Amino acid sequence: MVRPTRGITSIDDLALTYTPGVARVSSAIAAEPALARRFTWAPRVVAVVSDGTAVLGLGDIGPAAALPVMEGKACLFSEFAGLSAVPIVLSTTDVDAIVETVVAIAPSFGGINLEDISAPRCFEIEARLRERLDIPVMHDDQHGTAIVVLAALRNAARVTGRTLGDLRVVVAGAGAAGIACTRILLEAGVGDISVADSRGVLHEGREDLNPVKRWVAEHTNRSGYAGTMTGALEGADVYLGLSGGSVPESAVASMAPGCIVFSLANPTPEVDPGMAARYAAVVATGRSDLPNQINNVLAFPGVFRGAIDAGATAITEEMKLAAAGAIAGVVGGDLAPGYVVPSPLDRRVATAVAEAVAACAREQGVTR
Repeated sequence: MVRPTRGITSIDDLALTYTPGVARVSSAIAAEPALARRFTWAPRVVAVVSDGTAVLGLGDIGPAAALPVMEGKACLFSEFAGLSAVPIVLSTTDVDAIVETVVAIAPSFGGINLEDISAPRCFEIEARLRERLDIPVMHDDQHGTAIVVLAALRNAARVTGRTLGDLRVVVAGAGAAGIACTRILLEAGVGDISVADSRGVLHEGREDLNPVKRWVAEHTNRSGYAGTMTGALEGADVYLGLSGGSVPESAVASMAPGCIVFSLANPTPEVDPGMAARYAAVVATGRSDLPNQINNVLAFPGVFRGAIDAGATAITEEMKLAAAGAIAGVVGGDLAPGYVVPSPLDRRVATAVAEAVAACAREQGVTR
């Protein structure tokens, strides 16, 4: 919703707000385009863009049905980051059409939040938009999830007396979230990761891998294990579920003593939380009615607020790592097995994330 910053109660007010007064602003921006960041709404508004192909746990339900989710996302931007956001759903699933449409509307916005776009198309769409736009672009299903998972895992490792480098992690799911989590965990220094899709653990000997999964196979699975996800769990320190389905109790029981179980499918976690607690030192889910909720709202409002405040031209990997560190830091001295990540309603989080992301952007020199 557009709200005027001053009343329009006279002819003079009208002349200033619209014609002829507005022509002076337009002429100034035409002569010096950078002035748009000072005299228009664009720098403080985020476009929340979806094609409705991967909506929550509902799947490909189309753009119209996705619109309420995008509207909800816009509410979260306002509530937690003080940013205006515009929900935009597109009646196309064609990669080229989505990219060209977003590029065409980008001058109206200060950031692009991609949402609920199915893999593997989401990887190409985000990459191409990052190349072509000089404003922050982030696919939240990938990177919002990854940032919060890393924050929680940092603290879970502390609770169990480990470091990230000590951990052997099994990721169940090679979609958008699974791939992004794998990438950020590698960046953060996790010791060993195996990633599984519906056909088993990704390894270099598989002939059915798309380019994204091929990259994962080349950078993970040190032992070259070619079996099932449940087999990979034997002796593992961490289970990270991002795929749905269910995991048998015997597989969880085979994990390392004091293991960590992040079972994030919603509304039904892959590992029953009560069962997981019999074996795991730390259990996290995506549910709001259980401890340690992994919720993207801990990340994306502060990430965009910090990037926009700093005048960042992109959201870098280092900025995501900074965001994860800030989220983990909010827990502070209250760290406990049932509290490794803050509540989504903790108002300290967005501020801490925004400050960390802005500082990182300035340090990296990716600002205007």
